[in-house]
Amino acid sequence: MSGPSPRDPGAHRLSLWGEKTGIRRLPVVSKYIDTTTCIGCKACEVACQEWNDLQVVPTKQTGSYQTLPTLDAEFWNLIKFSERETSEGALAWLMRKDQCLHCEDPGCLAACPAPGAIVQYENGIVDVDPQKCIGCQLCLTGCPFNVPRFHKKTGKMAKCTLCVDRVHVGLEPACVKACPTGCLHFGTKLDMLAKGQARVEQLKENGFDRAALYDPPGVGGTGVVTVLAHGDHPEWYDLPRDPHVPLTVRLWKGVLRPFGMLAIFAAILAALAHFMTFGPKRPGTGEEGA
Repeated sequence: MSGPSPRDPGAHRLSLWGEKTGIRRLPVVSKYIDTTTCIGCKACEVACQEWNDLQVVPTKQTGSYQTLPTLDAEFWNLIKFSERETSEGALAWLMRKDQCLHCEDPGCLAACPAPGAIVQYENGIVDVDPQKCIGCQLCLTGCPFNVPRFHKKTGKMAKCTLCVDRVHVGLEPACVKACPTGCLHFGTKLDMLAKGQARVEQLKENGFDRAALYDPPGVGGTGVVTVLAHGDHPEWYDLPRDPHVPLTVRLWKGVLRPFGMLAIFAAILAALAHFMTFGPKRPGTGEEGA
């Protein structure tokens, strides 16, 4: 059974980031993922489905160990699998937990035209409010990780919430609770960064010279930090090398939209001025066909 959602009527809702003072009163939280210790057991997938009360999505066999080819509006957490040949000629089986990365500078929020449909809480978690979402799918165009999904039945967007309801009462996300290998951890962003850097150094000592922690600065860093044994090839894990919020989103939200509103306001003023100057338009008094 799923826990109480902060979206439910009467439930306490975390304060929004910058809502009043622009100062965070809560520490930024983060999930740590170590791809080198993931065994692909998919316990996290099941835990996510159960806790969030998501519907069953039929699996699709495409010649991979993945449950589905990609994320779904009813499947927010997917273990991605790929086989790669390293520069040394060795075969690498790479697994990564794919989900919303909860960017510090979320492109989905930048692209969303509906006030309050996508929110970022003080602790950094980025969430979708289905009651305010208009289903325009613009959030997907702003996400450099291709995460939000459109629900055909509800007409709303959906994605991982980082179990904001559990986090609010001091619990870790359901997927972290279910992980049997220690691949997943949860805590403050500073603690997870320290844990990730320590693991990267350990991997380098064990021969993985290109190991790195994925926390891309182009989106201000992410609320999900990921240890990659082959850090020089994030694309092997289906991660963009240098993600940024698309410039078109910045222009639309910051320039074109305000300019459009100004143009509409100017047109209304012009119509009003014309009316005040010339009055209402009246039909002619001459006889037709004269």
